[in-house]
Amino acid sequence: MESIVALATPPGVSGLAVIRISGDDAIEIASKHYLGKSDLLEVPTHTIHYGKFVNNNQTIDTVTFNIFRAPNSYTGENVVEISCHGGIIIYKEIIKAIINSGARQAKAGEFTQRAFLNGKMDLLQAEAVADLIHSVSVISEQVSARQLQGNITKKIKQFKSELIEIAGLLELELDFSDEEIEFIKLSQVKEKIQKLIDYLANIINSYTSSVILQNGYSVAIIGFPNSGKSTLFNKLLSKDRAIVSEIAGTTRDYLEEFIYLNNIPIKIIDTAGMRETTDIIEIEGIKLVNSVIKQSNLILVLNDASISLHNSDNLIQSLKQDYPKHEIVVLQNKIDKIEKEDKEEITSSRGEEQLFISAKTNYNISKLLDLIDQKATSSITRINDLMVNERQLQLMEQISSDLQNAIESVEMQNTNELIAVDIRAAIRKLGELTGDIYNQEILNQVFSKFCIGK
Repeated sequence: MESIVALATPPGVSGLAVIRISGDDAIEIASKHYLGKSDLLEVPTHTIHYGKFVNNNQTIDTVTFNIFRAPNSYTGENVVEISCHGGIIIYKEIIKAIINSGARQAKAGEFTQRAFLNGKMDLLQAEAVADLIHSVSVISEQVSARQLQGNITKKIKQFKSELIEIAGLLELELDFSDEEIEFIKLSQVKEKIQKLIDYLANIINSYTSSVILQNGYSVAIIGFPNSGKSTLFNKLLSKDRAIVSEIAGTTRDYLEEFIYLNNIPIKIIDTAGMRETTDIIEIEGIKLVNSVIKQSNLILVLNDASISLHNSDNLIQSLKQDYPKHEIVVLQNKIDKIEKEDKEEITSSRGEEQLFISAKTNYNISKLLDLIDQKATSSITRINDLMVNERQLQLMEQISSDLQNAIESVEMQNTNELIAVDIRAAIRKLGELTGDIYNQEILNQVFSKFCIGK
């Protein structure tokens, strides 16, 4: 297979840069630019060789050449990794020279795609590589690392093997229908299929947790202008990120920043104030609020308690109606402006979950962070050994549907042939899940999410 090359470390100035070459001619191409004590064409696999990278009799840098011979490499092909100084000009010149010597620029995820095609990993493991690269939390990194080890693939392939055996026995009985020989009891068929359905259901239910660990637990701050949203946003971040002003409509767009609570990434979003306005830019900012809310896990409705405890009631009811599945917490802000004799009324005035704060004086901000921490932590309790993505979710739901149809066929006393049809459909989709069955469209979908060089 033709050799490919790419920068394997992040672009930019750094102490070191690593350039990866993979393909049948990788070592031969690299040897054209190596000036050192060894002959790279003869050196054993998994060895490091110090020398100079030269091109047209000019020394570009002093480097090391790391040699990995097929099939004992990441891609299963001959691989050379060149470690050079991390100057932008240096690694660009090296890559240009390698391309001129016969390699081509690698596409996004092409190294890992070749590893998959060469049997070094299955599709679930390949997706775990992308998840590892893009991990934004310790927990997601740990789950992705377990997935990369292939344990979940072993379980799925075990279930697939059992289904193949069940379908085979059911179909075999058709050849002996006249003799009424039973190779497998239908009660056993139901029991084994139900085990897989239950296993998949547990993974499917962890999808929301997976999304949160991959993208962060999203908290949207919603409210009317001058309710203190930007002040609260800055307090939660412990820095001045948003402009705070008495002028209504200061936040035209939305701002988002991450904080970490117990190793969980929390995305805090400051949105434009909700109000009637003729300002075109502000109108567009308010429109964006709806898209932010849809993607949020928690909505904090910030009410200006100094105006009225019920000032945001209509907004709250509207949010409950439009987003019935979203969790909403009401924050009664500017509590520092409430007279002492009014506070007794405040503590029992509402039914929904709420917290009384002062973003200006920091009153109960620590309690708010604890509340967010608690809700974020409870949202990832379903996570297991797979970071479920959309492709996997859709396939698992389809597999569960096929298996449920098979159980219903058993209960309706349908023929073995009809029962086996649904089981075979589930088997094919299990193959798509692990990558035993694939097409180029599936590969493009998976590996387009990778960075170039991985």
